[in-house]
Amino acid sequence: MSLLLTDLINLNLSDYTDKAIAEYIWVGGNGMDLRSKAKTLPAPVTDPSKLPKWNYDGSSTNQAPGQDSEVILYPQAIFKDPFRRGNNILVMCDTYTPAGEPIPTNKRNAAAKIFSHPDVAAEEPWYGIEQEYTLLQKNVQWPLGWPVGGYPGPQGPYYCGIGADKAWGRDVVDAHYKACLYAGINISGINGEVMPGQWEFQVGPSIGISAADELWVARYILERITELAGVVVSFDPKPIPGDWNGAGAHTNFSTKSMRKEGGYEVIKKAIDKLGLRHKEHIAAYGEGNERRLTGRHETANINTFKWGVADRGASIRVGRDTHKEGKGYFEDRRPASNMDPYVVTSMVAETTILWKP
Repeated sequence: MSLLLTDLINLNLSDYTDKAIAEYIWVGGNGMDLRSKAKTLPAPVTDPSKLPKWNYDGSSTNQAPGQDSEVILYPQAIFKDPFRRGNNILVMCDTYTPAGEPIPTNKRNAAAKIFSHPDVAAEEPWYGIEQEYTLLQKNVQWPLGWPVGGYPGPQGPYYCGIGADKAWGRDVVDAHYKACLYAGINISGINGEVMPGQWEFQVGPSIGISAADELWVARYILERITELAGVVVSFDPKPIPGDWNGAGAHTNFSTKSMRKEGGYEVIKKAIDKLGLRHKEHIAAYGEGNERRLTGRHETANINTFKWGVADRGASIRVGRDTHKEGKGYFEDRRPASNMDPYVVTSMVAETTILWKP
């Protein structure tokens, strides 16, 4: 019997050794480039505080100068590894100088401070993040299923569509869905999007900073799966100019006060505060978002703030159920698909709970 590469890749180490592999993951210098490397642990670990800190060459990720290049990784959250399986883990880390200062691209540290504020913690903020993305053909950087240099038929049949002429990349999408569930990510669903080759997954409801940890690791798993499948994932908010939908990361949010009787009044006050800080939020909601937020294709214009019930052309949408029941959650439709969830989730909490106009 000849040995195949897959036989070695699929070896179950727990049958032979107590050692485990930890894949340390961090966000690189451009704010969207996930990086990772692996280390052997003497035994399985389930608590991030029991993991050793590690380091990497920050000069190779645009996060440190060559003459002082060491950046320190602090383990923050552990997930099961769907690629190596067994007792092996994925570890979401954030990044510090050797002196213990968060480096400028470490957005988790500031978010953790907001989420640990007693007023925020008491409100138990829940998030549901809808991550849209586009699958591209590897060598031509053109959406999956599209004729190279050409266009498919106009939008209409593709949203939640099925069939070989409407849904391209479902194997990647479904592999990602199951891998996230295996990892322990609170992924709540997937669907095909309005533009062909574009898909969405949702993470949540998750509490506080765990929503952002889970979204980053879900993005990591997606990139690893596209690597295996030989396709490219794009988080560009408007990958194809013209009459095609952009890609967002709609962020659904509620607090304990919003979920209780009388919560609708709390929601309206929170939306008023978001309106007063519209410019600051837009500036933090993703690069290139002005190409997406045009007032067309289910968006509000980037310079306009408006909210409405069941209005997909609004900046903030309140669902019909929330309106009817007088409590629930709202959806911030402004964040772009390439937003940093640490920034967006903590900013929504800060503006609606802590900020005093």
